[in-house]
Amino acid sequence: MKSVVTALIVLLSFSAFAQNSKPVTLRSSLLEQLHTTHDQKDWFVPIDVAVDGLTAEQATWTDGKGNHSVGQLTYHLLFWNQRELEKFKGEPEKKFSGNNDETFNDFDTKKWNDTVKQLNQVMSELEKFVESADEQKLQKWAPEIARIGTHNAYHVGQIVFVRKEQGSWNPEKGVK
Repeated sequence: MKSVVTALIVLLSFSAFAQNSKPVTLRSSLLEQLHTTHDQKDWFVPIDVAVDGLTAEQATWTDGKGNHSVGQLTYHLLFWNQRELEKFKGEPEKKFSGNNDETFNDFDTKKWNDTVKQLNQVMSELEKFVESADEQKLQKWAPEIARIGTHNAYHVGQIVFVRKEQGSWNPEKGVK
């Protein structure tokens, strides 16, 4: 009898949870991808946590093996997120040589704090675009928006790794 009552309680709990949870939509899925790489901790840390508390000097550090610095990785994310946002908004495409190395190497140490602020702003604007886009635009841009999330997650992982190598990562922030 106890097991029947327990099973009934468990089933009713799942039923209640299912009724209260919102259905997943394309918009909600894309927003979740963007937020979890920007400002919401989930399975991994977002960019705002990954760069938090880092000085300009620390942001320029490299391991001396040809790998990018946190500053270069952050600038690269700013470059591509900004470019995609401008495209989504229908703004004219800015001139770009096509050399992806430039998107890392144009990082300016003196502008570290501005780079972080600009990336935060651009990522917030991307989220607002997804929140307000009509269904047709959302369908059109969904694959590209999903790739932005994947691209951001990849480089945020690199940023955390560089900080671990450097000794500037606090494991209490989410990645041991």
